[in-house]
Amino acid sequence: MTPNAIDPDATTEIGQTIAEIGIVPVIAIDDEAQAAPLAETLVSAGLPIAEITFRTPAAAGVIKAMRAAAPDLLVGAGTVLFPQEVDVAVEAGAQFALAPGLVPSVVDHARSRALPFFPGVMTPSDIGSALSLGITTMKFFPAGPAGGPDMLKALAAPHAHCHPRFIPTGGIGAADIETWLRVGVVDAIGGSWIARRDAIREGRWQTIHDNASAAVESARRVREQQQ
Repeated sequence: MTPNAIDPDATTEIGQTIAEIGIVPVIAIDDEAQAAPLAETLVSAGLPIAEITFRTPAAAGVIKAMRAAAPDLLVGAGTVLFPQEVDVAVEAGAQFALAPGLVPSVVDHARSRALPFFPGVMTPSDIGSALSLGITTMKFFPAGPAGGPDMLKALAAPHAHCHPRFIPTGGIGAADIETWLRVGVVDAIGGSWIARRDAIREGRWQTIHDNASAAVESARRVREQQQ
């Protein structure tokens, strides 16, 4: 196991932390120099988590820089499509990873590197495949276009005895937070509206701070009502 590898038991712990936070900002960032101010902005807004997608060449460097700038920030890699990207994520210091789909070779490699990994699902077959691989927390993607909260409820129902949990992502905005979080099988939601690529590029940190703070408040309201 490399120095950056994560203990296998961390998968459950990471999943619980994500569920406690309730919001995962999905971030595409082009410049490593913007990583530190972004990390500091999220933490100051009370949102200590970020999913840095592998959609830009800067992603690995950004993960390293964010972890260095904000040790209390939980930093994950997103859009992890291939086994070699699992290696890049681990070496960059990612503490978890997500993908839009379910690829067994990627799941297996993430497990071999002890990287908590949440693959994407959209159909009953996807969910069944994930469960057969021992995965109980998965990304529901693309959540909006796939049918929204009602579709997720319908998909989850036949698998209820297996206790699957979901992180819906894709097509979700600020106005949708509370509706999604009230779905019983949802641990957290992912979204790009909190820190959009153009807002990061232009250094609009106050806008990002306000978006993150509002999202945290929405999640807090739902969690309090569920207690």
